[in-house]
Amino acid sequence: MEKTISAYTIPYTEQWEMESETGRLYRISMFVPNAPIPEEGFPVMYVLDGNAIFSSVVEAARLQSYASEAAEPAVIVGIGYPTDEPYDYAARSWDYTSADSKKGAGGADAFLYFLERDLKPSVESKTSINIGKAGLFGHGLGGLFTLYALLHKPELFDTYIAGSPEIGRDNRHLVSLEEDLYNQLREWEEVGNLQFKSLLLGVGAAEDADVIEEVRQMHIRLFDWQLSNFEVDLRIFLEEGHITMLHPLISRGMAHFLQ
Repeated sequence: MEKTISAYTIPYTEQWEMESETGRLYRISMFVPNAPIPEEGFPVMYVLDGNAIFSSVVEAARLQSYASEAAEPAVIVGIGYPTDEPYDYAARSWDYTSADSKKGAGGADAFLYFLERDLKPSVESKTSINIGKAGLFGHGLGGLFTLYALLHKPELFDTYIAGSPEIGRDNRHLVSLEEDLYNQLREWEEVGNLQFKSLLLGVGAAEDADVIEEVRQMHIRLFDWQLSNFEVDLRIFLEEGHITMLHPLISRGMAHFLQ
């Protein structure tokens, strides 16, 4: 005998909509662990393309914290759009690219402002958050925006996970900003500021050769900095393409973040 109970939902999750100052509408999903709140608050991972990726990141975080005492329970925040489809291609293409992209248009500055001034304060008002352990996860154009956030506002997050970022799409604008990031990190290091940053780059071995090479070269450049307050890692997922590398990246990325 079958009995329908209700539609499936992710336990301990709430969802709401937020409008930015520019009138753009976002669907926000937030998972809060059913666990004692740590003394410093929960770590929090902000996930781009929340419609497609949020649930997978939540389950990766839940399983890892359940299976290992070394993995902290974490709040997961998905940033999506008011649609039931996995992607709103027009919306993400605007939010995740800058005016320096090859198409010469994009709202990355305004989207970054929304994350900093609107979304983060809203999340931090809902539960106890460790403001010293916040991460940003993005894939594809989301990975490109994750690098954009690191290079423009390195103080905004502590861990950046960028999967398959199309670095060449922005006319090398991000590459030109690397020196600014290096100087900022050196300044923090010299004054003893504990602004430790971590970047995990990921790409599938079966992806476009130009994307793989751009990611490899960025890793080489940033790894050569040898700064004590900055860690950069590269994971190339064998046999995986642009989409199939996503779940291995989620698993590896959350392990990187939670431990």
